[in-house]
Amino acid sequence: MSTALEKTVEHFLDDEVRKRGGFTVKLSPLGYKGIMDRLVVLPDRMFLAELKRPKNGKIAKLQHWWNRRFTDLGHEAVFIKNHDEVLDVLGTRR
Repeated sequence: MSTALEKTVEHFLDDEVRKRGGFTVKLSPLGYKGIMDRLVVLPDRMFLAELKRPKNGKIAKLQHWWNRRFTDLGHEAVFIKNHDEVLDVLGTRR
């Protein structure tokens, strides 16, 4: 599974969050270059996720900046590259 394309990882995240009673919102970068890809909303938790390709999915300086911006304000922000990392973030690794 770790060789999945970024779009496949996005769909996997969406499905796993939905199974847990939550939803994801794809964020529009309009005016916010480098902002995280998704807002993940669960019954007891909310966080931002940046999804990258499993291989060669590089995190840009601006994406690191956004991650720090959110975490400095007390919010959770994560980078996800594969299906296993989706499960890890959701706390349900099989």
